[in-house]
This record gives sequence, C-alpha cells and structure tokens, in this order.
Amino acid sequence: MALAAALLSCHDAITKYLAETYPIGQVIFFRQIASLALVSGYLALGPGWRVLAVNSVGGQAIRAAAFLAATALIVASVSLLPLATALSVVFASPLVLAALSVPLLGERVGPHRWLAIVGGFTGVMVIIRPIDPAFNWLLLVPVCAALASALRDIATRLISRTETPLSILFWSNVAVIVVAALALPVGMKVIAPVDYAWLAVGGFLNITAHFLMISALRLADAALVAPFRYTALVWATLLGFAVWGHVPDHWTFVGAAIVVASGIYLLMREHRAVRSASPAE
Repeated sequence: MALAAALLSCHDAITKYLAETYPIGQVIFFRQIASLALVSGYLALGPGWRVLAVNSVGGQAIRAAAFLAATALIVASVSLLPLATALSVVFASPLVLAALSVPLLGERVGPHRWLAIVGGFTGVMVIIRPIDPAFNWLLLVPVCAALASALRDIATRLISRTETPLSILFWSNVAVIVVAALALPVGMKVIAPVDYAWLAVGGFLNITAHFLMISALRLADAALVAPFRYTALVWATLLGFAVWGHVPDHWTFVGAAIVVASGIYLLMREHRAVRSASPAE
C-alpha cells in the first residue's frame, strides 16, 4: 500500500507536468489510452475478454460519468494547484462518501462516523480557508474532485454486485477516452516524443499502483493497510518541492493532518463495526 501511494504520487506529478504544456483533455486521452492498453494486454494473456460482459448498462454508464468527472477534476486540481495542496483536499473523498451513504445508499451513520466526517470537513476548511480575504477560488476544484470521487465510489459499490472489477475498470476507461477524444480539437498541441514516453509511464504507474492496492487489501485487513495510502501526501510534498519548489503553508499541513486523522479514525471504526457484525468463528 505504501508503494502504491508512492507510485500514485509520481503518476500525479507526471500528470501535473504534462498538463502545464498540453490541454487537460489531451493529457487524459493519451494517459487513459496507455492504461487501457495495459489492461487489454492483461485480459488477452489472463482471464480473457469474457469478463467484460455488461449486466447493467445504466449502472456502468452512471459509474463511467462519475469516473469521467472525477478524472477531469483531479487532473485540473493537480495542474492548477501545488500537488500536496490538491491531494490533501481530494483525500477527503472517503469522508464525503461516508456522508453521502446516508441519502444515496440508505446506510446508517452513527455518532463516531459523523465525528470523523465533521473532522474531515473541518480539515478541508482549514486548507481552503473560505473566509480568508485572499481566498483562492481554484481551491474549490479539488473540493469538487473529492465529491466526484465519492460519487464514483458509490456507483462502484452499487454495480459491483453484477459487474466484474475488470469490466468496471475497462468500460469506464473507454468512456473517458471517447469523451476526451471529443475535446481533443480544443487547443490540441503536437506532443513531443519524450512526452509520449511520460504518458506511457504515467499509465503504467497508475495501473501498477491500483494492482498493488488491490493486492494489499486482499492480503491484510483494510484497517491495517488503508491508512498507509495517506503516505502519498508525503511524496506529493517532496515531489512538489523538488520539481516546482512548492512549500505548503502551515495551514495546509494542519488541515491535511486533520483530514488524515479523520480518515484513519473512520477506517478504524468501520473495521470494528464489520468485525462486531460478523458471526463468531
């Protein structure tokens, strides 16, 4: 999980670097092409194409739309803001998911989960400081990205009962590529050969990181390994400083710490609730 977090931070840094030169639609299109090529190669050599069968067209479409929104907003966030600042806010998405699970999934949220949710939102407010006269409106982009990511995860949870993980991943990628292709003519630039290599590396890092996360969650309890995903903020801070000279202000550090602590607390409480609900062995 820690390695996956590091690779995802490197992937986000590459995306930020490319988005400084090329339109966001162009970056997303070629990055997802690289990811889809890797997934397709795995399908051809492994489980085969039959796992891509779609049982819920509407569910896949909703999930693809949410995935598209989350992808575009996250790319916009890291391109417009310092890497650590953008990811600190985006990492509030599990807390947004917990809050939205009440109206959208009909789940019951107890006082401990609400405490974590309120804590996470407080951390986001500390980072973006909306009452500050120097408030940067661009900070609302990662807030929207966190919301879109939560909606994507809710859609994933709903259709995972009928669709395979590879089917969800594949068709959502196809949808993003199709929509991004429509945006290609807008400000399209000729891609330098070295940047094609960066796009390929970005796609490889993305797929590898998600494979490592899935493996970690299969090998150990989520409550044990999931918190290590937050180490991505350490790498984002280091990469942001090394490449762009960005140093987050003290409010960003404080807010990020609150978001991380709230996320870990939420994970621990949900893990305890699942174990309490499981029948005794």
